[in-house]
Amino acid sequence: MANTLLMPKATAVWLVDNTALSFDQIAMFCHLHPLEVKAIADGESAQGIKGMDPVITGQLTREEIAKGEGDRNYRLKLSDPKVRVPETKRKGPRYTPLSKRQDRPNAILWLVRNHPELKDAQISRLVGTTKSTIEQIRSRQHWNAANLVPMDPVTLGLCSQIDLDIEVQRASRGKGEAPAETGDTLLPASVTERLVVAPAAPKKSDDDELDADKVFAKLSSLKNRNTEEE
Repeated sequence: MANTLLMPKATAVWLVDNTALSFDQIAMFCHLHPLEVKAIADGESAQGIKGMDPVITGQLTREEIAKGEGDRNYRLKLSDPKVRVPETKRKGPRYTPLSKRQDRPNAILWLVRNHPELKDAQISRLVGTTKSTIEQIRSRQHWNAANLVPMDPVTLGLCSQIDLDIEVQRASRGKGEAPAETGDTLLPASVTERLVVAPAAPKKSDDDELDADKVFAKLSSLKNRNTEEE
């Protein structure tokens, strides 16, 4: 919050009546014209205004007044406030000067084309417009749609680059890119638990693989065949 003097004219009345400060010093401290301070001293101005003590309000110290009274060229300094009240953020659409309001449709068209991810409420905050106007420009139903030219709102002075970047980041938040396709992956547990595993075939024993009687019978038949041939 900017440190400014409270009730400057009432403060000037008190300084004129209670200090030996010059008109120029009081004028500079209270942001008034020296002739206005002289008129207060002559009773020609600020009639009926009750003087306000800046020492009580904590905006000026006795030591600072003494320095000013001792040196006509000394400029009084406003004391730092003991409690700083933060500025309240203004709610509602952004105020746009009259000289720049004619450029708002061009700025809206630029935002719609270059940042389609922005919502109507975000565009409204950036350039100070209404949702109906944004919708008309989106659908090309604006009364001056044929003459609109996309123009950067930052260049036009309708918003700052920081504000635009913040709104774009908010709109893009949560919209991650689709994951790239990959090769075969493991099946989830919910699928594999329902799979039926076929029973393994019984392993043949060595006795099943080699039948001694059959082998010897085959060898005997071969031996008899060879004997007959001789």
